[in-house]
Amino acid sequence: MEKYDLAIIGGGPGGYEAALAAAGYGLKTVLIEQAALGGTCLNRGCIPTKTLLHAANLLREVERAADFGLTAGNVQLDMTRLQAYKESVVGRLRAGMEQRLRQHQITLQPGRAKIESAGHMIVQGTETIAIEAKAILIATGSQPVVPPIPGHNLPGVVTSDALLSLTEVPRRLVIIGGGVIGAEFASMYAALGSQVTIIEALERILLNLDKEMAQSAKLLLKKQGVAIHTAARVTEILSEEDGLRCCYTENEQPETAAADVLLLAVGRHPWTESLFADGIGIAMERGHIVTDEYYRTSVPGIYAIGDVNGGIQLAHAAAAQGRNAAAVIAGQKTALETTLVPSCIYLEPELAAVGLTLDQARAQGKKVVSHKYSMGANGKTVLSGGERGYLRVVADAASHQLLGAQLMCSRASDIVSEFTAAIVAGQTLEQMGSIIWPHPTFSEAVGEVVRGEN
Repeated sequence: MEKYDLAIIGGGPGGYEAALAAAGYGLKTVLIEQAALGGTCLNRGCIPTKTLLHAANLLREVERAADFGLTAGNVQLDMTRLQAYKESVVGRLRAGMEQRLRQHQITLQPGRAKIESAGHMIVQGTETIAIEAKAILIATGSQPVVPPIPGHNLPGVVTSDALLSLTEVPRRLVIIGGGVIGAEFASMYAALGSQVTIIEALERILLNLDKEMAQSAKLLLKKQGVAIHTAARVTEILSEEDGLRCCYTENEQPETAAADVLLLAVGRHPWTESLFADGIGIAMERGHIVTDEYYRTSVPGIYAIGDVNGGIQLAHAAAAQGRNAAAVIAGQKTALETTLVPSCIYLEPELAAVGLTLDQARAQGKKVVSHKYSMGANGKTVLSGGERGYLRVVADAASHQLLGAQLMCSRASDIVSEFTAAIVAGQTLEQMGSIIWPHPTFSEAVGEVVRGEN
């Protein structure tokens, strides 16, 4: 039996970062992964999606080359080569992760883990081994939800996992679900030449965003050629000679949408399948593992982080939880602030947000001041031909301490960290506005919005 201080189940961002942190605290650590190191984020999520989105946005730029006085040749998309490039990106990053694990003397154990009891598990791979650990950290992530819609198992009906590997661009793509995954795939495949339709059951897409930003995103997607149907309930999926037909009701009227490929993008649920032996008795709630603020489960010695514990389903949130959990297990103080998690949506332009929106602040009874800056006045946006977009900040009315920010602009995913750092540090609008940004840049809009200028 192999013995360790810490056994981590799941090699995604949460498990990987927890392993590195644990090794830094001197814990003998094993990282168990049943598939490819990197988890969903590296292999079936963040990295492959953004690689394909980058290519799609490059194609949009080339198609607009004439606006900049450039004449482009006959640009053609080769999906096979694009998929090969995507796989090379994933492969390079995975190799780097493996190297870092070796450098920190972390054991990488391939196989599927089953927890037999606190401190004991078996791992089934090419051979079955038993592992004993003083602490077990569950970081198994999540998997796509497959709703029980009649016809959900027809050929051509896929989850995001399969859509990322297509070697041909579908002529017609129907997406059930208007969340982040649905919106990003819609933007991507619209740029690659698909006729894209989003069918969303709720009143609006991107419900996690504030209403103004969600409406701006909807208008942006429509401008890109995406048809969007909200408050629409899918009733069944049918197979036809020329593909698929998605049947739904909208405004109490029956409607249909034709598709060659249909994406199910209605969310993800925690991955706990076959994780526990009978009798473990770990507390669960609506499919996720219940934990306290120190990531402890109801069974002493067993911890859980990331998507599997029902928190925010973001790679960077899981990574931060992983590092904090390792600190808790090692008897150290946690170092990362996990109550403030920035979110990003990789449309073009990008969307990002952190902290409170104006509506959320008011709903909490806070007296606030809000400034908005239009990117139509930003030199870098204008010279690069970018969409107008905007930045908005929300601050306490009396102290001007920053409470939140929402961005819709180029490089929003990079710029949002300035606001995250400012909120964590308790900075005021005046303190943020006291520094100099280089010109022309997208980021200089930060100074404009915190100073209330436009």
